[in-house]
Amino acid sequence: MNIASLSAQFRTWWRKQTPHRQDRFALLGPIVSVLLFLIVILASFAYLRLEEIDREQESIKRDVEYAQQNLRLRLLDRQEKFQRLARDIASNDINNDSFIAQAEDLISKHPELHAVSWIDNKQKVIATYTVASAINTQIRREGDKLNQRESASGYALVKDSSGPVYAHTITTDNAGVLPILQVFVPIQDHGRFAGLILGEYSIEGLLRFGVPSEINTKYAVTLINGKNSVLAGSAITPRYSITAALKLSRTPYEYQLPVSPVGNDLLLRAQGYRTSLGLVGSALFWLAAALSVLTVWMLFATWRHTRKRQFAQQALIRETNFRRAMENSMLTGMRALDLTGKITYVNPAFCQMTGWSEEELVGCTAPFPYWPKNDHALLNEQLRIQLSGQSPASGFQFKVSRKDGGQFDARMYVSPLIDDKGVQTGWMTSTTDITEPNRIRHQLLESQDRFITVLESMDASVSVAPLGRTDLLFANKLYRSWFGADTVGHMRLIAEAGIPLREQVEESGDDVDSLAGLPYSQINTDSSNQFELFCADLNKWLEIRSRYITWVDGRLAQMVIATDITQRRNAEMQEALQVERAQSASRLITMGEMASSVAHELNQPLTAINIYCNGIVTRIKDQQISENEIISTLEKTSKQAQRAAQIIQRIRTFVKRSAPNRNLSNIYLMVESARELADIEMRRRNVHLHFYVAARLPKLFVDPILIEQVLINLLKNAAESVDNARRTPSNRRVELRVAPMTEESRVGVEFSVIDTGSGIPPDVMARLYESFFSTKAEGMGMGLSLCRSIVESHAGRIKAENIYNGELITGCRFSFWLPLPTESELKTEQLNPA
Repeated sequence: MNIASLSAQFRTWWRKQTPHRQDRFALLGPIVSVLLFLIVILASFAYLRLEEIDREQESIKRDVEYAQQNLRLRLLDRQEKFQRLARDIASNDINNDSFIAQAEDLISKHPELHAVSWIDNKQKVIATYTVASAINTQIRREGDKLNQRESASGYALVKDSSGPVYAHTITTDNAGVLPILQVFVPIQDHGRFAGLILGEYSIEGLLRFGVPSEINTKYAVTLINGKNSVLAGSAITPRYSITAALKLSRTPYEYQLPVSPVGNDLLLRAQGYRTSLGLVGSALFWLAAALSVLTVWMLFATWRHTRKRQFAQQALIRETNFRRAMENSMLTGMRALDLTGKITYVNPAFCQMTGWSEEELVGCTAPFPYWPKNDHALLNEQLRIQLSGQSPASGFQFKVSRKDGGQFDARMYVSPLIDDKGVQTGWMTSTTDITEPNRIRHQLLESQDRFITVLESMDASVSVAPLGRTDLLFANKLYRSWFGADTVGHMRLIAEAGIPLREQVEESGDDVDSLAGLPYSQINTDSSNQFELFCADLNKWLEIRSRYITWVDGRLAQMVIATDITQRRNAEMQEALQVERAQSASRLITMGEMASSVAHELNQPLTAINIYCNGIVTRIKDQQISENEIISTLEKTSKQAQRAAQIIQRIRTFVKRSAPNRNLSNIYLMVESARELADIEMRRRNVHLHFYVAARLPKLFVDPILIEQVLINLLKNAAESVDNARRTPSNRRVELRVAPMTEESRVGVEFSVIDTGSGIPPDVMARLYESFFSTKAEGMGMGLSLCRSIVESHAGRIKAENIYNGELITGCRFSFWLPLPTESELKTEQLNPA
């Protein structure tokens, strides 16, 4: 395939492309060429930079090896001198003073040496010399022993190896932390370990005097340990760079070698200073890159400008079509007037609204065809106001006449018409048909009139006032007749009823509601509060109900409804009086039913008193009684009299009519009083009474006399049931249990009366608490009804159930529970103690 055929194929393919795609390909060619040129430049600079990195790396490697060799020779030379000194010590050629003199000579000739010490085989310092400038915590004195760390790290190794051992440690001087290199040279006396020579190098001194100065100048040279911690010298901190991120350079160049004969625990590292600007710092690179970017940007800007013009033309067409479609779909009539009042434009909605076509309306001047004939004067005045630019923001309301003769209500809004140069060329009006809204508004006004009529005729006082203000939003006729037309009565009802008020916000100086922004949806959904109070000024009992509402203008308001409940309260008082009388009568009836038992109970102490008195009289007449016997007999007579008086007092307290008096009452005392009275009936019917009262029961806020009445009625009924069932003597028993109860949401004290009678038939169980229903021939049917009323008046519940043994009824269980006192009842008892 030759070039001519390829060219022909390309032309054929090019002609098949759309103009839009041809523009894109025409722009793409120069951009690709510039990008390829930039890539070639980058590749060239990268290659040159890599060559430079290799050269620098090779140079630093040679220099580090040279410096490491210098350090090795220097350490070996000092080591040889320490070994010579150790041989002299082993052959006893030198003493302590000679050792110190030779050590001082070594240190003065070799400034990297820090200290030289002679240590025997017991780790005791024989002689030592330390440079005067090394005043630190590690100075050894004659007679001192090596510390534990030196002994563990060096002494043991040199003793075992019988050869020189190197180790480095960290000590502290006046200047701070001081790394030390220690060399342990053994002293061999005829093959026996006789001690060692300890030489201490300053690692900083080794670096300063052991590394050639030209290498120190050229690189950042450091001595590091096996963990890469710097012991001497200062390292270069690597910094992030683009070339380093692209792996085109290493910042800094570095190379490291272990220092012999120390080993891998001491390494010499050199880091090269960066002397070249690198790829990114090259001015030639930036110049080429800038020119390439500029060329690409100019090509792209030219193409973009062309595209913008095409897009602007297409957007203009779309916007025109969109606005036309929007105007045609609007229900609001649009009309344009020039500055003289001539119609220049109407939309289809305006034509459909009036019935006149666009051709009939455009070009018309006042009076317009859709003006009613009778309103020309008014509409001309409105047109004059429109053309003068004084139209109100709320618009105009007027009548519009259709072409078919019909009319409708319309509202017109006016705004200036501005051209592209900012000059006003006329007025644009929008017209809306408001016939239906007007009809709805009239219906709402009529509905409001009906609603106000209903409120005015109510037999309850209704008032609404905003929170934080003193004006009255609404008050019906009864409120005005009771309290007048201000908020004094409204606030008085709230205060006397003790209705909790919402937290008020201080009144602001503007017309904005001071409570604006509060969560009305949560406030006005609260349940209404209901209270009862006596209004002395009106001599009436009022039931007060309050609720927070959102007023028609959005403000938070409080509505108070006061209803006259004087007649109901009087009826309730009469009913309470009748109930009290019924309870008193029931107690009298109970005592009447127990009269024979009470008489029998009183007869025993009275008979005993009579016998004691007759006996005393007889023995006095016969002069057969001593003074002590008289006293003993009189004491027995007194006890019987007290027993009779106690029985009478119990009965008198039980049947005495008194006003209801609730207080914190002791449960054990109430049960004991009821047991003493009921025990009379139990003994008469030969029924055994067992009772159990749980320990540490709380006090109850009750009327003790009424609770005793309930217990006595239940115990008496239980005794009668056992007696009527004709049980055997061993099975004639009644049990009274009092214990705490926690069941579901009820927490209180439960009283239970359990008998061994014949139980309650199912037909009787359904009517058990019905008034005037009784299964006894002489019964009135008020006992259990009153018991339930008393228990429920104390917020308790009473129930009855049969006790079964298989299918056989073996007894009955009556139980009632009373709740524990509330916090308000406890506070009442504290304020009004019995």
